[in-house]
Amino acid sequence: MNRILGIDPGSRTTGYGVIEMMGNEFRYIESGALRIRGETLPERLHAIFDSVSEVLDRCQPTDFAIENVFMHRNADSALKLGQARGAAICSVANRDIKVYEYTPAEIKQSVVGKGNAAKPQVQMMVRALLNLKTNPQADEADALACAICHGNRAGGMERLGSLVSGRSGGRWR
Repeated sequence: MNRILGIDPGSRTTGYGVIEMMGNEFRYIESGALRIRGETLPERLHAIFDSVSEVLDRCQPTDFAIENVFMHRNADSALKLGQARGAAICSVANRDIKVYEYTPAEIKQSVVGKGNAAKPQVQMMVRALLNLKTNPQADEADALACAICHGNRAGGMERLGSLVSGRSGGRWR
């Protein structure tokens, strides 16, 4: 069983989502949007580090998945996003938790089936995949989608490994 913490980083709001994966099944644990307080960027980065550390302490994930930085229009925004990612990644650095990174397109492809899906589509599919009663807030949905993406990738690699080694009942010739 893997417990996966997915993070959708942001310097003002950082989404997080925790799921468990057993075989091909996902189970929702918790999610939220960390509202980052602080006037300066260093204060906000410290708050991200502390907030993610609290989630790590509470949820005890085995894997950590985070969205990669992408360059859209504003280089300054991309730099701040990169620093927010760094603060979140540093919070797991000394905890013996492996970090996995996925592009926004990989995450959307894994959850919705197309890499250019809109946020409402991601929210709806996360709700369906995790059997939630309502659509999660956008930042939560993105973080949960990141965790699901990792679960799909890790599960696929695990299944492939068992086929290659012959540990499943099937054979690969």
